[in-house]
Amino acid sequence: MTSASFSSLPISSAQIANLDSLGYKQMTAIQAQGLPYVLQGKDLIAKAKTGSGKTATFGIGLLQKINPRFFGVQALVLCPTRELADQVGKELRKLARNTPNIKLVLLCGGKPFGPQKGSLEHGAHIVVGTPGRIEDHLNRGTLVLAGLHTLVLDEADRMLDMGFFDVINEIIEQTPSKRQTLLFSATYPSTIKKMCASILNDPVTISVESEHTESVIEQTFYPVKSQQRNKALLALFEHYQPETTVVFCHTKIQCDEVARYLHNHQIEALAIHGDLEQRERDQVLVRFANNSCSVLVATDVAARGLDIKSLQAVINFELPRDPDIYVHRIGRTGRAGEKGIALSLYTEQEHLRVRAIEDYQNKPCQSVDLDRLKTSPGFSLQSPMVTLQLDAGRKNKIRP
Repeated sequence: MTSASFSSLPISSAQIANLDSLGYKQMTAIQAQGLPYVLQGKDLIAKAKTGSGKTATFGIGLLQKINPRFFGVQALVLCPTRELADQVGKELRKLARNTPNIKLVLLCGGKPFGPQKGSLEHGAHIVVGTPGRIEDHLNRGTLVLAGLHTLVLDEADRMLDMGFFDVINEIIEQTPSKRQTLLFSATYPSTIKKMCASILNDPVTISVESEHTESVIEQTFYPVKSQQRNKALLALFEHYQPETTVVFCHTKIQCDEVARYLHNHQIEALAIHGDLEQRERDQVLVRFANNSCSVLVATDVAARGLDIKSLQAVINFELPRDPDIYVHRIGRTGRAGEKGIALSLYTEQEHLRVRAIEDYQNKPCQSVDLDRLKTSPGFSLQSPMVTLQLDAGRKNKIRP
């Protein structure tokens, strides 16, 4: 289905006016395909990546069903990370501006339990949170889902990658059997298929996973020898000189090593992975958002759920085994009509992965020799801003 106006949907004129004020002029592909089914109350499986407009797809639908006079949890959105939950919560609050007295509560790890309990005691219509903290509230009896009518699993594949399969099933067991379930996932592995079979009722399946990859992302592959990978990465920065970049690595140790190597060569880089404490992770993201860090070196799991605006480049330090993951990685650049570059280093041992990407995208990959890059000896990529952390009273406040 092609993009269409929101006015073609069976939603209130007040909501249409609100969408217009928020800049929602035409539906994206996932909204055009998914919203009619969501508004009909059907269960949905949507294969779509971050930045496709999926939050509005489930947000508009669940808000249509909220009864403001009933102060019980009517909709639950599960997210893999606190960062994604924060983003979803902010977007839902904007979408709910035309509906008075709608209360949304965020329940995520890394935040004090007490204030969350207090917010729930005062009543909540919508809960957005991470599986671990949601389960904690359910076990303590501070969260009740008996009145739930809509369950959303956002980035379900990453929640399963992070080991939340059993936790999600335990949460679902405490929801009514008669509910609408909406599942969004960038990939569709066997674990997702197994989950869908057990928790969804006659779902509709849609897929919009690669709608903008070809047109706005310039993809280039560079063959290297394994021992030359670090120098090749530096050559990419010297040639392209992107202002903002995410470098993807397979392991946490590799992330730290690459970030250290770049830092030692005058490129302001920080690693983000699962071994960081929540406070450390928050500091890294604030520095990147404030332009006091130009490069994030990340694992797939750590980067999932991050909504990075105007990311200029994605670099694959190594190619992933799954071409679906490759497409998801590079889809972080080239959003909202902006141009982006995706650069990949690969060895002879990874040659078959390049072929798999070609088959997946149904087009040849452009391979270029490194010696064609224009290097800039002495090049540095120091950030224009510095972020300072101030210890102020009982809270650590981060300021640009």
